[in-house]
Amino acid sequence: MSDQEKKQEAMEMVGKAYQHHMRGEIERAIELYTKSLELHVTPEAYTYRGWARSYRKDFEAAIADCHRAIDLDPEFGAPYNDIGAYYLEMGQYEDAIPWLHMALKARRYESYCYPHFNLGRVYEAQDRLEQALEHFQSALRENPGYALAAKAVERVKEKRSFRINASPAGGR
Repeated sequence: MSDQEKKQEAMEMVGKAYQHHMRGEIERAIELYTKSLELHVTPEAYTYRGWARSYRKDFEAAIADCHRAIDLDPEFGAPYNDIGAYYLEMGQYEDAIPWLHMALKARRYESYCYPHFNLGRVYEAQDRLEQALEHFQSALRENPGYALAAKAVERVKEKRSFRINASPAGGR
């Protein structure tokens, strides 16, 4: 089998793994992502296997897979976002920020709304509401149908409004 044929078969296996992943069949998905990598190493397989591992809360392995993906293709944005998201899930907000910014700079990425949304989550958790709002709004501009971002914009606006109205000066 030629290298191109191996790559094509490996990517088809990633597609099958992804289907299992979306059905919640995480162990089967990890198994197929791994088989794909044994056939032909791709940044997509490493990134998605990391994502599947994160469902098991195995963030160390997930981050390691994302680093392997970045080593293969530094312009692929998804693993940067994912590393940031894993740090966010672990409550390591400051560690998340640079990874999410790198995702926004990656040339090969189709979903810039996700790192913006995740940065919004980081800043909201840190009570940096202006920055949170800015990134949630950017996520919504990138993907106008992103319901979670729309809800986050409203939530942060309410928090801001409450803070202003609750101030000792009465919002003046």
